[in-house]
Amino acid sequence: MRINNGIAYAEAPALTVVGVRPLPGHRLWVRFSTGEEGTFDMTPLLSSAVFAPLTDPGAFASVGLNYGVPTWTEANADLAPEYLYEQTISEVDS
Repeated sequence: MRINNGIAYAEAPALTVVGVRPLPGHRLWVRFSTGEEGTFDMTPLLSSAVFAPLTDPGAFASVGLNYGVPTWTEANADLAPEYLYEQTISEVDS
């Protein structure tokens, strides 16, 4: 909430990832700050230069969270929570 000229405005909290786990087949299980969860397939992203190092199973398994953002230090890569949410939750809902 923010107050401007004596008026209180509600602000939506930032979307974050609160849980992440690597799964076989270059997939991630993710849980969001909304309480929703699902599976995200990284395979289409692995052809890009940024994510190519994650084709190595050991590097992919090193996923962690940095301030609510899934990151891989070995690959110097991360995924925006908003992108993950859009791709993960829309798959569950369809």
